Amino acid sequence: MARPPPSPQRIPHRRKIPIFPERTWGWRTQTAATQEPPRGRKVPWGALVRALGHFRMSLPDIRHRERMLNTHDPVSLDRFPRLSEDQEEEEPEINWGDHQPLSKVPYKILAGHEHAVSSCHFCMDDTKIVSASFDRTVKLWDAFDGIVIRDFEQSPKAPVIECSVTADSKRVVASSYDKSVRVWDTETGKLLWKVRYDTFVLSCKFSPDGKYVVSALDLDNGICIMDAKDITTVIHVKRHHRRSITACCFDPESRRIASVSLDRCIKIWDVTTQSTLFTIKKAHLNAISNCCFTFSGHFLCTTSWDKSLKIWNVHTGDFRNRGACVTLMQGHEGSVSCCHFATDNSYLISGGLDNTVAIWDVGEGFRKLSLKGHTDWVMDVSVSSSNKWILSASKDRTMRLWNIEDIDEIPMVINSKKAMGLKMKQCKQCDKPFSSESDTPSEIFTKCMFCRKEEEEDDQAQVSFSPQDNSQAD
Repeated sequence: MARPPPSPQRIPHRRKIPIFPERTWGWRTQTAATQEPPRGRKVPWGALVRALGHFRMSLPDIRHRERMLNTHDPVSLDRFPRLSEDQEEEEPEINWGDHQPLSKVPYKILAGHEHAVSSCHFCMDDTKIVSASFDRTVKLWDAFDGIVIRDFEQSPKAPVIECSVTADSKRVVASSYDKSVRVWDTETGKLLWKVRYDTFVLSCKFSPDGKYVVSALDLDNGICIMDAKDITTVIHVKRHHRRSITACCFDPESRRIASVSLDRCIKIWDVTTQSTLFTIKKAHLNAISNCCFTFSGHFLCTTSWDKSLKIWNVHTGDFRNRGACVTLMQGHEGSVSCCHFATDNSYLISGGLDNTVAIWDVGEGFRKLSLKGHTDWVMDVSVSSSNKWILSASKDRTMRLWNIEDIDEIPMVINSKKAMGLKMKQCKQCDKPFSSESDTPSEIFTKCMFCRKEEEEDDQAQVSFSPQDNSQAD
């Protein structure tokens, strides 16, 4: 008896199934071979439907976790979702703590943002704090209680890069990845005006007199100066730098604008003449990340990815090469991201990608103390008008308020000064304290570095424009 012919082999059919790949925002399709279930068995359709429903319900959580892991990607930052009410983390209790056993620097943690805190400033006589974050909010804080007073209205639709406050603390300006610049009333939190550009606004600052707002634009590597009252463009300087501008700021007199860039150049722009006063090329070995003026406006500090800080004479553009150390190094183990001078120029603070805040002695150019505690990059720092408080903003979603009123009495600082043979003195001209290596009662060691530098410039100017020189020129 002949055997029956074999039944044709069933070829698995192919169908498209959805997957959620890593670092992909949306659905993709992938072909997969599935075998037909054996005969005589029922397919558990109910279980499959329930499983698919649970999978779809879990997609928001998956997307949220993916975006949390990809916070370094600007694209993912633009799409960062706010946490729902049931997902919000409980704010930790605000308590004072000591920094380290040997330093004993009291600090307070301010938690309230849902993402990296990108910018921070003191305002209203140091009683309030303004902060900006990648969670797309700008907040006003009570500095003493460490609680959020309000969120400013009509917040941007993308991560906020930077914020700035006027000298009278009446207005706040912020730039965002949604290509806009917004200005609010600090007291009421209401939006006063908004300007939208064709590119990202990487930095924005109010002039100290409150008349202008300068913005650093990404696409044309330029700066745009706006009249804060009329909301009109004063001037738009295109191709101001060869590469993206990382920071810009006004001098205390609102006459000059300093800008730094990835091209390693420093430019000083004159607002009155609307021209570049001078350019310092190859100022650092790597990209320059930030800059700030002293409160006298005579010096400019720049920070860089080369792990150093430098102080420049912005009257002549010459690098400070006499007196104290010219370069502030060995303060951070990674790139330096931000800096800020004390109002009396007695010290300088900086933040870095090594998660620390460094306090520098400006006169002698050494690091007094390193404040540790943040668990991620320090993105911005600020000093109170009384010079007693330091504020640091971090990518770890928190800010820290440090009390450095008694920093010179800390054992670690005292031991460092003894090891370097430094003596604390009072400047004969400005009555501000400064450190010196010499006990010689000469005229040169009775004045701080800034007063000595100003005298040198005055002497050079008198020699250059003396009547004798003029007669020789004729």
